[in-house]
Amino acid sequence: MAARSLYFTGPREVTVRERPVPDPGPDQVRVRTERSAISPGTELLLYRDEAPAGVEIDETIDALDGTLSYPLQYGYAAVGRVTATGANVDADWEGRRVFAFHPHESHFLATPSELIPVDQPAERATLLANAEAAVNFVMDGRPRVGDRVAVFGQGIVGLLTTAVLAEFPLGELVTVDPYERRRELSERLGADAAVADAGALGDAVASDHVDGADLTFELSGNPDALDDAIDATGYAGQVIVGSWYGDKPATLHLGGEFHRSHVRVQSSQVSRIDPDHSGRWDKERRLSLVRDLLAELDVSALFSHEFPVERAEDAYELLDDAPERALGVVLTYQ
Repeated sequence: MAARSLYFTGPREVTVRERPVPDPGPDQVRVRTERSAISPGTELLLYRDEAPAGVEIDETIDALDGTLSYPLQYGYAAVGRVTATGANVDADWEGRRVFAFHPHESHFLATPSELIPVDQPAERATLLANAEAAVNFVMDGRPRVGDRVAVFGQGIVGLLTTAVLAEFPLGELVTVDPYERRRELSERLGADAAVADAGALGDAVASDHVDGADLTFELSGNPDALDDAIDATGYAGQVIVGSWYGDKPATLHLGGEFHRSHVRVQSSQVSRIDPDHSGRWDKERRLSLVRDLLAELDVSALFSHEFPVERAEDAYELLDDAPERALGVVLTYQ
């Protein structure tokens, strides 16, 4: 049996390469992957050649080294079973289901410190990274009692962010997405209303007391949505930007009301804990919270398609060509 690894090899090109199944070193284990989730945001940027090639993939994750230039491996949501342990590793690791921030491949080596044991079904566990991003966005947004909140973008991360926000005693939670299925899912996960575009957002987030949203999240991956998110935010409100646009420029019109609005725009990314939280929070505490949240959510509707890794090209074509149909897309390993 050969191990299979997915590579981004050029614009709109992915290739599955075979290699021998690796043996673990003394301090490693070998994981046989069951499922790995595609991250439509970042991975479509790579697939479409819209990511800045000279940028490091992720300096906080050992398995994601190098830069965003072809050919490269990527992915960060692999779930599988430990099938072999090195001489210095506790034998209790063998047989455990684990999550790893690791590229798409059927077998890989890791140290135990790089793995997160999970006791949930593999499909649910593949959402751990996306759910951690959602929790990070909400932590950075610091929603308050009665806040009127808008979320732009209801892909997987946007929907999970909506689900986390729905646990707060907000004044109103409104989502924005052009695709009807995603709007329906956001309301199932707790949104008070879901609209197709920013033009329909004004009445949904306004009240007798305030104009505009108190807190807005831009998670669509569309640079044009950032300008809309800023416009939708009321005086002294806040915009959390979780989207990564890659090479795509964002054009902002800041010459009007923005100048006097005192609206704050803050980037948010999950790799590190915001310094404002780091006195009380670290990655381990945040991941523990995420596991508890995932155990309580009905996530089955978030998955739309699964493909064997040998058909990875079909998976990326679907995400690229039919976002109205594709949502959570998973690669499987037989």
